[in-house]
Amino acid sequence: MDQILMKFQQKIGYQFHDVSLLRLALTHSSYANEHRLEYSMHNERLEFLGDAVLELVSSDFLFRNHPEMKEGDMSKKRASMVCEPALAHCASLIDLGSYLFLGKGEDLGGGRMRDSVTSDAMEALIGAIYLDGGFTTAKEFTEKYVLGITSDETFFYDSKTILQELSQEKYAKEPVYRLVAENGPDHQKEFVIEVMIGDTVYGTGKGKSKKAAQQEAAHAAVLRLRES
Repeated sequence: MDQILMKFQQKIGYQFHDVSLLRLALTHSSYANEHRLEYSMHNERLEFLGDAVLELVSSDFLFRNHPEMKEGDMSKKRASMVCEPALAHCASLIDLGSYLFLGKGEDLGGGRMRDSVTSDAMEALIGAIYLDGGFTTAKEFTEKYVLGITSDETFFYDSKTILQELSQEKYAKEPVYRLVAENGPDHQKEFVIEVMIGDTVYGTGKGKSKKAAQQEAAHAAVLRLRES
């Protein structure tokens, strides 16, 4: 367990003063139940705290970086930046799921890749960093590993819509999504999808659902089109 925690701290570039907080953030309720730990020995309370920190940091981020944005638009933007798919995507970029302590059933059922599990763990991690290093440290982590990704206008949450608009504007064509592979057992399926405009593949995505894979493929395609 200690080696797992050490590797994860190296990955995120933050060394905990109290490593037990990190262990708690990575402990799912299924693991606590299976090992008959006390209620407080899993990450749900930290998730509650991290959610509050995330809301404040994201509100501050939008207020400072978008002086032209109205209150209603800021609310909508914040919601898209910190929604479950957004946080799960950010969690996947640091491979958070691989470091979670899950019960055997949850693990076998694909919990490490489930958006609800990894997004909750991301919030718990933010809560743990806040308790361990204070608000400024939690703010820096959140801006680097969440808002720096999800504030991008081409973020995958809106990418299918954006790609359709770009494709019509540039080529007067609709993007077409094509399933190219299905990997893994039924309970832990991974879909691979390509998005094409005309005869050219512009992006490839993977996901636990076809919809998630399409969003990732669209995101890659939008980035490519914007660069060109």
